[in-house]
Amino acid sequence: MDSKVLLLDGAIPETSGVSKETQNLSMQVKDKNLSLVDRVESFEDIINLEVGDTAFTRARNLEREEGIRQLFLKFEGNNPTGTQKDRIAFYQCHDALRRGFDTITMATCGNYGAAIAFASQLAGISCIIYIPENYHTERISEMEKNGAFVFRHGGNYEDAVRYSIKQARKNDWYDANPGGANTPLQINSYAEIAYEIYDVLRDAPKMVAVPVSNGTLLAGIYRGFVSLHKRGKTSRIPKMIAASASHKNAIVYSFNKQLDSCIDLIPEKIKETRVNEPLINWHSFDGDEALYAIRQSGGGAFDISDQKMLRITRQLKGKEGLHVLPASTAGLAAMLELNSREGLEPDRYVAVLTGRK
Repeated sequence: MDSKVLLLDGAIPETSGVSKETQNLSMQVKDKNLSLVDRVESFEDIINLEVGDTAFTRARNLEREEGIRQLFLKFEGNNPTGTQKDRIAFYQCHDALRRGFDTITMATCGNYGAAIAFASQLAGISCIIYIPENYHTERISEMEKNGAFVFRHGGNYEDAVRYSIKQARKNDWYDANPGGANTPLQINSYAEIAYEIYDVLRDAPKMVAVPVSNGTLLAGIYRGFVSLHKRGKTSRIPKMIAASASHKNAIVYSFNKQLDSCIDLIPEKIKETRVNEPLINWHSFDGDEALYAIRQSGGGAFDISDQKMLRITRQLKGKEGLHVLPASTAGLAAMLELNSREGLEPDRYVAVLTGRK
């Protein structure tokens, strides 16, 4: 294997964090004496058991404090590795398994890598992860425990993605990186969030606020609501609100500059902190899809400071008993800012919280 610094060699996978039923299904997925159809079906059963159907609750205490009517929180921290990334990780591994790949690769700043490592271990697929040299993630040990080979690669996140793609082509590995051919699969995976919201509300909310980095999550939720509306299930499509770290995300910048497409920011001007790391992005791989969703829905895009995300994190813990990653509160922070500025009319509002602390 060609890379920079090898952090781990020959880790022992662990599945202690899943149910006995999932462990038994994983054994079937890995049993090459079974037909590929049977193995894929067993992995689909794992997805149904482990991923999605996350908590959707009304935040009554926040409603009282902020003066918002019917504020709902979609908490993606209920997914197995604690973020929305499990949704796309499991479907990428499903695609890799179905197509007969024995190795999967991608680049990550942390959360997606943890999700891919977990899903690939259950699928019996070797996992190779690249992390930018200067990024600080606490999730490397988690990736290692699930059997992933973790490498540091010089440069930024986008450089690591390009290197992972290059290695996938060179070695005939499955490429699970964002953008390109994976965009439709990942957008469809995130569309499930819209369906889950609809299952409870039985219509679309007035507004859905989402933290953005690459933009795939927001684009996927929008796509789900468009599908519901076209099928006559909902009376409207919600306004999509994007929020990210202040002046450090290409989608928010491009929208607020009224640009026709998502442009790259200057990488050297993007400064990472422990709070904003999941959000910063000088090149958003699915930025055009997210920009389209915001505009078509009549939504907006907001810059959110680290201080505001930390304040909302404390507020959620104190008022709603939720322990969330600060970056996952960016969408909620934008919605509360909108309410403070303009006063949101009585209706139903949803903020997606992307990860648990």
